[in-house]
Amino acid sequence: MRLDGPDRVALVTGANKGIGFEIARKLGEHRLTVLVGARSPDRGERAAAALRDEGVAAAALRLDVTDQASVQRAARWIDGEFGRLDVLVNNAGVAYDLDSSADALPPELVRATFETNVLGLIAVTSAMLPLLKRSTAPRVVNLSSRRGSITEAVLRVSPRPEPMAYFASKAAVNAVTVAVAKQLAAYGGKVNSVAPGRCATDMTGGAGPRSAADGARIAVAMALLGGDGPSGAFLSDEGTVAW
Repeated sequence: MRLDGPDRVALVTGANKGIGFEIARKLGEHRLTVLVGARSPDRGERAAAALRDEGVAAAALRLDVTDQASVQRAARWIDGEFGRLDVLVNNAGVAYDLDSSADALPPELVRATFETNVLGLIAVTSAMLPLLKRSTAPRVVNLSSRRGSITEAVLRVSPRPEPMAYFASKAAVNAVTVAVAKQLAAYGGKVNSVAPGRCATDMTGGAGPRSAADGARIAVAMALLGGDGPSGAFLSDEGTVAW
């Protein structure tokens, strides 16, 4: 069973382009009201307008996940407009070291990675939890990566360097997923990490075997998850991913 319909409200962070935009589009196609979270008001409004042109009920929401004041303003706005939040998709993320080795990794780059991928995700989730708890079926989807699988990293044989900051940040995202899943269990919540695969987006320099729409598919499925679905899991299109 999937939970959709115009009475459900979804927030997607980093939704003005790439996988986030495709997630917003697909949720809109399932008749959810979609809030397009974006750091730039102009880019957010352009993305929301494009979705509205396609018949999606979409509104831009200025949201910088690294700015606590911005996060709190967004939560207050959602509270005032809707009084609750049904779906949160934590899509905003960065990858600064996909081709860097650990011995050439500046500490400030590691901090910047964690600031967005982990601390920003925690800030948004914490701010939205009171609103999610008012939903009859709250759903949280955290965009992770197979690079966040410690099991796969141990087994992986590759000539490419392990992107230490990105790898560690996504492993942390998976830990946050489990913690939040336990918090929302009493409210009928489902909280999962998803691995979209390597997609051709700005993050990868346009390189990757999958499209942004392909990457969005598993996130949308978890956002629309029925009551019989998993929670506290790490999933891809192929099924469960090892922690």
